[in-house]
Amino acid sequence: MDIPFLNELNPVQQEAVVFNDGPSLVIAGAGSGKTRVLTYKIAYLLASGFHPRSILALTFTNKAAREMQERIAQITSAEVASKLWMGTFHSRFATILRVEGHFLGYPSSFSIYDTVDSKNAIKQVIKDLSLDEKIYKPSEVLSRISKAKNNLITAAAYERNEKLLAGDKAANRPEIANIYKFYSSRCKQSGAMDFDDILLNINILFRDFPEVLEKYRQHFKYILVDEYQDTNFSQYLIIRRLSEVHRRLFVVGDDAQSIYAFRGAKIENILNFKEDYPDYRLFKLEQNYRSTQNIVNAANSLIAQNKSQIPKTVFSENQLGNKIKLLDVFTDREEGAMIAKSIVEHSLQHQIKHREMAVLYRTNAQSRIFEEAFRKANVPYRIFGGVSFYQRKEIKDLLGYFRMVVNPQDDEAFRRIINYPARGIGKTTLQHLDEMAYQKQDSLWNVLQSRTLLEQSFNNGTIAKLQAFVTMIEGFSEGIENRDAYESAYKIAVDAGILKDLYNDQSPEGLSRYENIQELLNGIKDFTLMDGEDRNIPLSEYLQNVALLTDQDTEDDSQDNKVSLMTIHAAKGLEFRIVYIVGMEENLFPSQRSVSNPSDLEEERRLFYVAITRAKEHLFISYTKSRYNWGSLESCRPSRFIRDIDSRFVEGSSSAGPPRDESTPSSFKKSFSPNAGTRKWTPVKSQEETGTASIPDSRPAGVPSDGPIQPGMKVLHDRFGEGQVLQVEGQEKATVLFAKFGQKQLLLKFARLQIIG
Repeated sequence: MDIPFLNELNPVQQEAVVFNDGPSLVIAGAGSGKTRVLTYKIAYLLASGFHPRSILALTFTNKAAREMQERIAQITSAEVASKLWMGTFHSRFATILRVEGHFLGYPSSFSIYDTVDSKNAIKQVIKDLSLDEKIYKPSEVLSRISKAKNNLITAAAYERNEKLLAGDKAANRPEIANIYKFYSSRCKQSGAMDFDDILLNINILFRDFPEVLEKYRQHFKYILVDEYQDTNFSQYLIIRRLSEVHRRLFVVGDDAQSIYAFRGAKIENILNFKEDYPDYRLFKLEQNYRSTQNIVNAANSLIAQNKSQIPKTVFSENQLGNKIKLLDVFTDREEGAMIAKSIVEHSLQHQIKHREMAVLYRTNAQSRIFEEAFRKANVPYRIFGGVSFYQRKEIKDLLGYFRMVVNPQDDEAFRRIINYPARGIGKTTLQHLDEMAYQKQDSLWNVLQSRTLLEQSFNNGTIAKLQAFVTMIEGFSEGIENRDAYESAYKIAVDAGILKDLYNDQSPEGLSRYENIQELLNGIKDFTLMDGEDRNIPLSEYLQNVALLTDQDTEDDSQDNKVSLMTIHAAKGLEFRIVYIVGMEENLFPSQRSVSNPSDLEEERRLFYVAITRAKEHLFISYTKSRYNWGSLESCRPSRFIRDIDSRFVEGSSSAGPPRDESTPSSFKKSFSPNAGTRKWTPVKSQEETGTASIPDSRPAGVPSDGPIQPGMKVLHDRFGEGQVLQVEGQEKATVLFAKFGQKQLLLKFARLQIIG
């Protein structure tokens, strides 16, 4: 079979694409053409006779699915590409639940709660159970429930799990199980699922209704999974169940870029693929087409430190390129100014566009310094990770109307819109309605349907307002499945009074909100069109699409000429000509919470690997010697990860790595061959790495140390207690070994040590 597009692949990529005789694991190094391989694999399946509807391709963002679909349309046709079952785990399985959810007691019009909706629902449950919200913080409770669901632990199973109950009791939150139970009940009652419910319910559906599982096993003849290293236990099990009979499974990923354990991702899924599928074929995409040789070799030498990995030799045939530049400054403010100056120089002297540069950091809080520095230097920038367009109040208000019209049982949508725009239904009325719904264990909408219940609690004026609301929603709902999504949306925005309310607010903020609604309606119109033709898509389908947008899908994709400021997690999948990785200090990167756990430390190292491999041509790594921490200027140490990079690929400060006692031999000996692609570090003698504390110094300003500090002295520090001075540098810095907190490097100007011996 002569397939011309196969000639566009390198030999290994081609082998992976044409192999169809069993499970395939494609380990795709950074910049190795992963998306191209996935795209061409699907195109090859289509050319080999697979029907597009029989191919299930799962991604982690709608953006990734959309890009692949567009590429496949170019190779085949737009009509063929549109028939593929391609999209995120949540979107594809939500579609199945629309059809099969009745087996589990859900309507086909079920709502999908985002994080804000879920937190609000949990907040209401906490209130109904008369619990203290300061102890049972909604975000923490939701996180606990989310982890349980991702491990397929239902509310009923949680109540029976002695280990989980004991953990909650020890954390002084013994009512978590009860909150979980009521929250699940409320969601079911409201005809709603949160994000985690979608995958949990698919697993329950396939487990309890084997005929449904068999139906979809027969339907999907080939299954492909992108970013397999990011799958959690729930996703892993769905894939395994669907593919275990025909075993036509093609997964692509990179264990070296597994950085989402905090979201439930399990690196074991990719590391143990060979045990799950003993008849598998392994393909390694090792040629990096993105970065210079120096950047690739530096990344290789870093990730070689991790024990849990699938060995591979990533290489580049691009130019050798510049060495990585290490930049060290005294304070974080100097760091911001230095990066701003470097960006200006590259923009003016080398004509590099601002949008081709990025500043990557470990935590969002680090952006402040760079924002201030960039404003002073007139460097245009944009921040990733701000408030999503779809989380703005006016947008969520209108979407709340859409949800209520499609699914009147949705309590969270009800609470959001019942008095917006203002219609004289206040908090007291809503509180009474909540109490009635709680007593009846029913939805707020169903309570409104009972004239008898309303007459028991409200006067005629309030009843009239409530019934007017019911009449309005019922009017919007009438014939909605037969109307175009844009037509329905525009009618709701006008007739509910939202457009008028926003138009009447002539403040700059009001104008912005009005324009945002206009933009939302524009987006709905665009959603209903394909190649200029109206597809007559109902509002319910648009709602599902919006509800399942991921963080990356909602970021601003504009081509404005601005420097990107973002966390490394947000940068995954992106690339830039110049990358600045900032704040490379112990206890910041790696974070203080990860240094004592080997698996967490390896994930932090993988995160640094991801940061390095975003750079195409130039890479700068910066760290500060001091940084304010809770109002105190504290001494900082360079990150241990800097020392993990082979020094042949780096230029700049040679002081990288945690400091050691001068009497201690070097902790590691290097043996690295850039041609071999791996490096082994042979431990000789190590010293415990400890970091600076994050609690502010409580000693009043101006209290001096008791005389000159000298090595060998015993000293007392308000936070760290008693310790012994190991080393003093020019009466400016001291290295002190504390009994409880280990070794610290302190600035004497701020440490205010007391000599006790």
